[in-house]
Amino acid sequence: MKTAVITFPASNCDRDMAVALEHVTGKAPLRIWHQETHIPDDVGFIALPGGFSYGDYLRCGAMAAHSAIMQEVKRHAARGTRILGVCNGFQILCEAGLLSGALLRNKGQKFICRSVSVRVNTHSQFTSAYHAPAITLPIAHHDGNYFADERTLTHIKDKDLIAFQYCDAAGNVTQEANPNGAVNNIAGIFNDSKTILGMMPHPERVVDGQLQGGTDGTPLFKSIVEALN
Repeated sequence: MKTAVITFPASNCDRDMAVALEHVTGKAPLRIWHQETHIPDDVGFIALPGGFSYGDYLRCGAMAAHSAIMQEVKRHAARGTRILGVCNGFQILCEAGLLSGALLRNKGQKFICRSVSVRVNTHSQFTSAYHAPAITLPIAHHDGNYFADERTLTHIKDKDLIAFQYCDAAGNVTQEANPNGAVNNIAGIFNDSKTILGMMPHPERVVDGQLQGGTDGTPLFKSIVEALN
């Protein structure tokens, strides 16, 4: 499977994402700059990494959503190419209309950088390799407070589109476990066909146990590789 990582001005997790993909797949991903206008058709997985694209001017991800490369991302999305957006990548996918809802300023008005527990919805090609009720992933964001109107929330709940929810270590979704005020403790969502995943936690930062102190991100990448190979 051929993979690709998109880099925008002020992306800062693109190398981490590329290293994680190579660690799991054994092949280095294509590195694609935001001004490029083509993503090869044989790319089966596209990652939009974390960072502060375009300095987070206007709104986080708002300017990146109009980058030249995003027309190709949208073309691939329409073809069913699997797309992952992490942190700023999640914000970009929402601003581009590829995922519903929006990411607002954290409830506490502060940047949060720590590890959290999240409950996993295993009913997708992105998450099928997970088995534990809760996993531990790092977060690092100032605007991770997921919000959507009631109609949208009803839709994503009824269609089983909530991918990750902040929870306690036992997998219980509680308000105390919510680090940023996200509605329904939502840490990640799918699109309707579950071919696109956006999430605030960083799975690419926990794929090598010796270097990173954890491997709870590895099953996500293994899930999609196994599904597409």
